Order: sequence, then C-alpha cells, then structure tokens
Amino acid sequence: MTQAAISHQVKALEEFLDVQLFTRRSRDLLLTEEGQWYWPQVRDMFERLADATEKVQAKARKASGPLSVSVVPTFAVQWLVPRLSAFNAEFPDIDVRLKASDDEVNFLADNVDVAIYFGSGRWPGLQVDLLLEEALFPVCSPALLKGRKPLKTPADLAQHVLLHDGSHEAWRSWLEFAGVGNVKWQNGPVFSHTAMVLQAAAHGQGVAIGHSVLAQTDLRSGRLVRPFEQRLPLDEGYFLVTPTQTADRPKVAAFRQWLLATIHTEQAEAEALLAPQPISG
Repeated sequence: MTQAAISHQVKALEEFLDVQLFTRRSRDLLLTEEGQWYWPQVRDMFERLADATEKVQAKARKASGPLSVSVVPTFAVQWLVPRLSAFNAEFPDIDVRLKASDDEVNFLADNVDVAIYFGSGRWPGLQVDLLLEEALFPVCSPALLKGRKPLKTPADLAQHVLLHDGSHEAWRSWLEFAGVGNVKWQNGPVFSHTAMVLQAAAHGQGVAIGHSVLAQTDLRSGRLVRPFEQRLPLDEGYFLVTPTQTADRPKVAAFRQWLLATIHTEQAEAEALLAPQPISG
C-alpha cells in the first residue's frame, strides 16, 4: 500500500471510532493516549489472524514432501519429539526427518530445509525466528526436596550433590546470581548432555541446573520440581533458522507457523510449570 492509502485508512478508522489515534507533526506521527491503549488490545488479534491466514494458505498450497530438520539433540529429545505427533496430524503430507546435531549446517550441502539452533540469534544472511528464550534454575526430585536434608533456601544446597551439565559454569553463574557463597560449585559429577543430568536428578542423585525449556517435560510429569524462586535469564535461546530464499516454501512455512503457534498456546502453561514448589510449613 502507498503512504497515501495508509493515511486514508487511518483517517477512516479515526472517523469510525470518533477518536483521534495519532498526533500529527511535520515529519512524524505519535500515538495519542487513546492510540497507545488501543494498539496492544488489537495487536494480538491481528497476529492471530495473520498466523491463521498463513497456515490456511500453506494448506491450500498443499504443503507436502520431506522436511529435513537439523536440531540440537537435547532440544529434540526434551521438547520437539514429544510434540511432533501433533504436527504430523495437522500436516500428514509432510514427512519430518530429524537430524540431531550441535553444529551449524550448510543447508545446501547437508540437504537441510530448516534448523533449530541454540545461540544469540545472530546468523547473517538467514531468516531467524525466535522460538524460546532460556533461563536457569535448580531442579531436583520431589523426594529429595522433602528428604532428610530439605531444600528450604539456596544455602541448603551446600548439603547436596550438585549435578553439572557439560561444565561447572551454569552452577557458578546461578549461585552468584542468587547471592549464595557457601556452596562448593566446583564439586559434583559432570554429564555431557542435559537429558542425562535431568535423568540423574529425577533419580535423586543430586540437584541439577535446569533449563526452562528443556526441563518442561519433567516438570510437567512431576519427575522434577523447582525448589527456589531465583531464575537466571540467559542471553541465548532457541531459534528457527532458514535460508531466506526457501523460507516461504509451503512445507517450511507450515513447520514455522506450527512451531510458533504451539509455543504461543503453551506459554501460560509453561509459566505455571516453572513456578517454584517450596516446602510447605
């Protein structure tokens, strides 16, 4: 649309509402108080309408064929695979082929359609969509939470085995963030993958650092609980990465829209799951 056409539509909307939405200046526009209130009220509706439109267009274009997805292994196991049946039911003509890898891919040489990376979101020359942000917090089995050495405050971690994911850095960062200085974060077994450390924690072998995304399945099932309020946000997250020239292919667009819609639907439930479960009494 041209600038003149947009201006005409805005004027028509203001006449319909009988409310001035913009303060007009010589070179720019500013939202009025009414406009500032109105915009967030209708934004979600517009986004949902756009998502539904793109999804039905993808279906109309008969999204089909094999879809090769390179994905971080632990994210695949802990988050994506348990939800893939819903995608398969919605898009039965798309055959998802997962390739677990911690490395960035050469989309053409590796014959990959889309990738899910963990990182900062800076991949020049590619279309990048934020899926999920990450945060760190301790998790443990319910039995350990209320055992002989209950976890009432972060200082109580000094009496427990700390389980490490890849290195000791995650525990060091969280303890510093929580202001805890009496815990020997250098001690404890180290596991090469997050799924392994979460499994060890679920079996009561110690307290692990949980990632807000990767721990969702175990928190939902009750195998793990979160004992403390402190939650350390990370500067990194999970992103869907696609070559720009193929991002609008029906099967790629269908997968992207399904991921974003699934995450949007689960957000409220995820926040409830991530709430700490302190000891009563």
